[in-house]
Amino acid sequence: MVKPGLPKLIATDLDGTLVRNDDTVSAYTHEVLDRVRAAGIRVVGATGRGPRLTTLTRNDIRDADFLVMAQGGWVLDQAESTYLLQSRLPGATLERVLTELEAEVGELSVMVEALEHDDSPLWGDYDPTWRYPVTVERRSRAECCTSDVIKAFARSFAYDVDDLLAVARRIVPPEVASVTQAGLNYVEICPANVDKGTGLAVVAEAVGVDPADVLVFGDMPNDLPMFAWAGWGRVAVGNAHAELRAVADDVTLTNDEDGVAVYLDRLLSR
Repeated sequence: MVKPGLPKLIATDLDGTLVRNDDTVSAYTHEVLDRVRAAGIRVVGATGRGPRLTTLTRNDIRDADFLVMAQGGWVLDQAESTYLLQSRLPGATLERVLTELEAEVGELSVMVEALEHDDSPLWGDYDPTWRYPVTVERRSRAECCTSDVIKAFARSFAYDVDDLLAVARRIVPPEVASVTQAGLNYVEICPANVDKGTGLAVVAEAVGVDPADVLVFGDMPNDLPMFAWAGWGRVAVGNAHAELRAVADDVTLTNDEDGVAVYLDRLLSR
């Protein structure tokens, strides 16, 4: 059910939601988001992408007032060019989580995101199934876990990603690390108590917006926390994971059909 009036803030996932499958964002989507901001509604990009992809992220959602990145662990105030939050996972904790996971599911392919500057490499095991262009600096597991990291990616050779996530949710306590998946065939291991909901809460507090006035869009399980947090509306794109569709208030068109922009265009035109 669509609420009367307009939200005060909209937050949208990028890959698979705002961004099309050819890795572009349409001119129509940019134009609608520009009108959203002109209507006095704050725009937030909420993505799993880490800070090493900040420039790409800014280009994909040009009208964003804030960027919630790294599954909620890093929050960038675009106007001030300052981070409101920079979270890291201790290397020793990551090593413990990986050891416990491998005891359950067998060997994992692991890549670690440790550096925040633009286009910095990942560390660990190069994996040819990785969907996006990336530089991987080969490092041993021990080397990857010697320092704090932004997050890690783990892929099983025997388990589907949803099954691997189910195991990770069962054996990794949230006070140790956060686990999720964003559609890359990897489980992502992030700092404890970090997710897109907690990242958006940082933004909301900074600008004085209540969660009840926030509308969110997403497509994958990593969007579940912000769907649970936002109160104005939760909209899944047509290509969304079944787990997200099950908790959505509404379903719009797919990312390739500019589903977010079409929904917002109709909302502004009411």
